[in-house]
Amino acid sequence: MRFTLTALTLFAAANVWAGQPHGALERRQETVAQRGAEVMPFELAATVHMFKKTADGGIQQVVARDRSDATQIRLIRRHLREIQQEFMRRDFSSPATIHGNDMPGLATLRNAKPDELLVYYRNVAAGAELVYHGSDAETIKAVHQWFDAQVSDHGADAIEMHHHHSK
Repeated sequence: MRFTLTALTLFAAANVWAGQPHGALERRQETVAQRGAEVMPFELAATVHMFKKTADGGIQQVVARDRSDATQIRLIRRHLREIQQEFMRRDFSSPATIHGNDMPGLATLRNAKPDELLVYYRNVAAGAELVYHGSDAETIKAVHQWFDAQVSDHGADAIEMHHHHSK
């Protein structure tokens, strides 16, 4: 009986403890979604944000879940064109508004010299992408940290794409 009671107590405590970070993460994701609606012109739930780390930085894609939704596609492309220009000026106020000024990697990206971080825009099917190219290890690490934070903050609306090596 004592073993059963101890086991049940430990199980209950583990569930309570495990639930706290999850609840905090859910609250953060809700806050990020609310802030995102103020900054991003497209509907977050109607889009998917995809992040792929590369050896020299990364690729961020935003695509409409409904590939025939011309309105969302137009809004995605307009927004990514605008933030590409902002990022090239080291203006990261849009993601800071959504994710906070203490977002991992953000300070390094803001302080990167012109030749240390390049950001390119491209149209893709049902949306657009930004390609980040860092010229040094610190900037590349910052892009990767920044991507990790966005994947975590956007929850079900973001995924990490993995690079597959061909043999």
